Amino acid sequence: MIAVRDPSRDDARQRLLARLAELDARVDDIEAEQRQPLDDDFAEQAVAREDDEALDGVERAALAEIAQIRQALARIDAGDYGLCAACGQPIAPARLAAQPAATRCIACADAPAGRGGAARAA
Repeated sequence: MIAVRDPSRDDARQRLLARLAELDARVDDIEAEQRQPLDDDFAEQAVAREDDEALDGVERAALAEIAQIRQALARIDAGDYGLCAACGQPIAPARLAAQPAATRCIACADAPAGRGGAARAA
């Protein structure tokens, strides 16, 4: 069987890889900033530590997005990218364009927690 390339998946892969590179660079920059030695002035140290706390939050968010992107890339490789993890229906192309790492269709994403999504609500 000959593998057929899906241009929309190829496009998604390229956008995900570009975003992954951007986030990796951001995390590297944050880690480099946090490795800088502290100033001798205690007031400056306090400011630097507050800045580090803010950077920690940015880094955690970036690392979470990196994990989501890697999972999306794995779904592309497995052939199930663009299918809702809850109901198995296709995720709208507009949703994937806005949020390429989305794992659920709008109906399932909007469903109350524990309800199981649109497939079980019907």
